[in-house]
Amino acid sequence: MRVVIAEDLALLREGMVQLLTVHGFEVIEAVDNGPSMLRALVTHRPDVAIVDVRLPPTFTDEGLKAAIAAREQVPGLPVMVLSQHVEQLYARELLSDHRGGVGYLLKDRVFNVLQFIDMVRQVAAGGTVMDPKVVSELLTRHDTAPSPIRSLTEREREVLASMAEGRSNAAIAAKLFVTEKAVSKHTNNIFAKLGLAPSGDDNRRVLAVLAYLSS
Repeated sequence: MRVVIAEDLALLREGMVQLLTVHGFEVIEAVDNGPSMLRALVTHRPDVAIVDVRLPPTFTDEGLKAAIAAREQVPGLPVMVLSQHVEQLYARELLSDHRGGVGYLLKDRVFNVLQFIDMVRQVAAGGTVMDPKVVSELLTRHDTAPSPIRSLTEREREVLASMAEGRSNAAIAAKLFVTEKAVSKHTNNIFAKLGLAPSGDDNRRVLAVLAYLSS
């Protein structure tokens, strides 16, 4: 699996190169700034990109902007974004094109090696992965959220939070100690309450997570 890394901290960048290589990834380029990252992504079209939000030259949202620009030129390019803090705007903007293959992790998640590798593989496969800490904080912020999010039951909110973490129905069932059939029922209820009708064009799980983040 071919990977491009964009991270300005040399120690973390080299650490990720070694970590991914040990786990069977091919790091085809590792860069430290936004313009180089955009060039690398468009040129190499990797299976997945791992991108720091804040990169030179601006150290604001340079990495995110470059990732979005790359996905415009290479539709569906899988991107895993790393951030130092929970920033809701970045998570929402990354998901806004509904094409999946995106992730948002806090940087300390890298040190949980097996979980980090699993999440990178999920994003490369077209999945949507949200850091559990991000989901937890956003869930707290939604205590006063307007409908339709507020209309969800406590169990449905737990299922939606797990969906935002990128978990499959089987994984959600195991986490919540319920059957897959029960998870499927809750998922359908969530889609109905959020007004997400069946569609061959949109990934309803991604749209549900986007609604969750946007509320």
